[in-house]
Amino acid sequence: MSLLEVRDLRTSFFTHSGEVKAVDGISFNVEKGKVLGIVGESGSGKSVTAYSIMQILSYPGKIVSGSIKLNGVELVGADKNTLRDIRGRKISIIFQDPMTSLNPVFTIGNQLMEAIRLHTSRNKTEAFDRAVEMIKLVGINEPEKRMKQYPHELSGGMRQRIMIAMALACEPDILIADEPTTALDVTIQAQILELMQKLQKEMGMAIIMVTHDLGVIVTMCDEVVVMYAGKACEKGTVDEIFYDPKHEYTKGLLKSIPYGSKALGRLIPIDGSPVDMLNMPQGCAFAPRCSKAMKICLKEKCEEIVLNNSRTSACWLNIKEAIDKNEIQPVNEFVPEDDLSLADGGAR
Repeated sequence: MSLLEVRDLRTSFFTHSGEVKAVDGISFNVEKGKVLGIVGESGSGKSVTAYSIMQILSYPGKIVSGSIKLNGVELVGADKNTLRDIRGRKISIIFQDPMTSLNPVFTIGNQLMEAIRLHTSRNKTEAFDRAVEMIKLVGINEPEKRMKQYPHELSGGMRQRIMIAMALACEPDILIADEPTTALDVTIQAQILELMQKLQKEMGMAIIMVTHDLGVIVTMCDEVVVMYAGKACEKGTVDEIFYDPKHEYTKGLLKSIPYGSKALGRLIPIDGSPVDMLNMPQGCAFAPRCSKAMKICLKEKCEEIVLNNSRTSACWLNIKEAIDKNEIQPVNEFVPEDDLSLADGGAR
């Protein structure tokens, strides 16, 4: 059994302008000791997926349907006591901006000790010792001095390390890292990622890495979920996603990043802009930006299809490829042959 099982999760924000389906039917598993990456452009639903797992959605966000099970325990609809017992102790999260995540009017020590005492049976002295131990563990010098300092007295990299220390203080089974290196410079980014890898191996925990940075994904992750407009475009191992992408959105992401100093020519950006979540297209959400969009892409959404044991994709082009290889037979009611021709719409 997987450590975390997410099935057909649907999370919406009910605004005055209408319903925004921020997460629309996503499913994935997280195995013990593994790192799962969730990648996509801003607004694709990555962070909302993380907040849904933690059950920390703010109004007007709401989980509409689906299942989130941690070690077989259902979190959707769970009571406050169950969630209080799970948060911090079973699942912890590192937010994007440590300056806004830490309380500016309390010392670092106060905030670390509060988390430890809330989720463990340690007394005040034991909590202090544990907080000092965690500050040392994340590579910050003079831990006793840091315990008395306030967040504004620390650098950005040190604040992020404190957030990691706070998240790991109760030894959770799963750590959710919501773009933990976004606000940091390149050197500090590398140090934070190296630290997370080291701690993950030492503690044997699973990590869900939420990011738009494909470099972070290839450095950290075992498996990847590529999201666009609230849906999973494709899922697979890091090698499968990077060396044999199946969805046109994934291919676009990979073409838009540089590959070291030997990269030649211009980067190829993805045409168009992210979809308006209040006015979703009738068919595939990526079709208006896709250079290979077919007629059926503009009319019908493609559900996820299983390509092999560890691989899924939600692209009509994969179905057309299977038909062309005679792996499946075209059925008029399923995929009319004319619908598999190049569409007049879409990006060109």
